[in-house]
Amino acid sequence: MLPTDRDSGRPRGFAFVEYATPAEAQEAIRRFNGYELDGRALRVNEAEARPPRPRNFGPDAPGDRQGGFGNPFGGGKPFKAKGSRRHLRARKRGG
Repeated sequence: MLPTDRDSGRPRGFAFVEYATPAEAQEAIRRFNGYELDGRALRVNEAEARPPRPRNFGPDAPGDRQGGFGNPFGGGKPFKAKGSRRHLRARKRGG
């Protein structure tokens, strides 16, 4: 199965293949790297580990309720559910 783009559903243009032995993988790289398919040259290589993603902390970090993707209006106080108006009025009166 090919990885697909989540918006369009079309293939993303790459795939992962596993071989039984490292020798088979090296032979596939040798044979197919640069091979032309439908007018496009294939690039075949060993998968590399992704570099670790930086962890962002602070008001502009993605997913943070104070800014970033978590709050479309940016900055401000963290979100706090306020309940119904009747409940708020009762709390103001001390009840």
